[in-house]
Amino acid sequence: MSDADPSLATSSSGSSWPRTLLTGAQMLFVAFGALVLVPLLTGLDPSVALFTAGIGTLIFQFVTKRSIPVFLASSFAFIAPIQGSVASYGIPATLGGLFVAGLVYVVISQIVRLKGTAWLHRLLPSVVVGPVIMVIGLALAPVAVDMATGENSDMGYAQAVTLSMASLLVTLVLAVFGRGLIRLIPIMGGVVVGYALGLAMGVVDLAPVHTAAWLAWPDFVAPTFSMAAILFMIPVAIAPVIEHIGDMVAIGSVTGRNYLDKPGLKRTLLGDGLATSAAALLGGPPNTTYSEVTGAVTLTRNFNPAIMIVAACTAIVLAFVSKLGMLLQTIPTPVMGGIMTLLFGSIAVVGMNSLVRGGQSLTAPRNLVVVSLILVFGIGGMQLGSGEYALQGVSLAALVGIVLNWILPPAAEHE
Repeated sequence: MSDADPSLATSSSGSSWPRTLLTGAQMLFVAFGALVLVPLLTGLDPSVALFTAGIGTLIFQFVTKRSIPVFLASSFAFIAPIQGSVASYGIPATLGGLFVAGLVYVVISQIVRLKGTAWLHRLLPSVVVGPVIMVIGLALAPVAVDMATGENSDMGYAQAVTLSMASLLVTLVLAVFGRGLIRLIPIMGGVVVGYALGLAMGVVDLAPVHTAAWLAWPDFVAPTFSMAAILFMIPVAIAPVIEHIGDMVAIGSVTGRNYLDKPGLKRTLLGDGLATSAAALLGGPPNTTYSEVTGAVTLTRNFNPAIMIVAACTAIVLAFVSKLGMLLQTIPTPVMGGIMTLLFGSIAVVGMNSLVRGGQSLTAPRNLVVVSLILVFGIGGMQLGSGEYALQGVSLAALVGIVLNWILPPAAEHE
């Protein structure tokens, strides 16, 4: 307990345990929609995702000595790669790849501990990271459209489009015009409205919810290790590492602390990596810090890391409520598809913004080559090698970008 930063023990207006418990539950509410969206889109169990989000947050808080008010949950950056890996290698092998991806975070954290962060920015400049994030968002955009139009469900096109577009409309309206807490939960709002509309249209089967027990053990899945799945997944960790640094800067600007200095990027990356690997061991998606929760911290002005421990424990308890897990699995596919169309596009825009903010000239021949090949290789489906040693999609795009950026001479000043 003595390791915690006393300056973060309370917010500027003070704190009490009843308030901490209430605020912690609210933090989970803010994160809930996005947290369960990832497993629902990737074929993983949402109850396991709740459990591993709680465990991951506790691991992170332990590693960082309870000094940062952040909550870890399902990472959007891995949605498209997990979907592609599950289709090619199956869920257990995909989990093995995700476990190793978490270890990449751990390795990077130790290099940061020894060498600082300058090498990381040289290895992964915006001209590489930006287009890689764009590939993550756009590589499986057709999957989102297929889900939104009913290609992957039993309902007709008209019903599917009605559901998907209603969910999409509510999500974007809340994201753009919402105020206060409402603006922090656009995904949950879209899912709730889409689900209600699905019930009214008679396309939701609640029988599995009625027959499910109230309490049950989450459907944990152990990973298996396939070299092909590992090679596919490892480079995907590049984008979340950069995103993680941005999240630490963002929460630091809210609380007035420099978390890259104390507890240090070496500890925050280590906590994130261990949380991701622990999630993969149990069948959950990779963990990352949530910007929605950062927004909620800004709104409530409660900087006490204990609220995140409360949110984590609440998530672990809810993971054992079987009816909740089954209810989530009855959400119609087009509802998810409608939200995915916005989500994948948003990820691509984040990559575009990273590229633009980097300030490098995209007409310089070396930058043009790097960005072009990352985009075409990643989105076009280029594959190098075969069988266990095949590289394709985001993994190939990231590797090509890193190598080209390393071997090509810097752009001239006038370019």
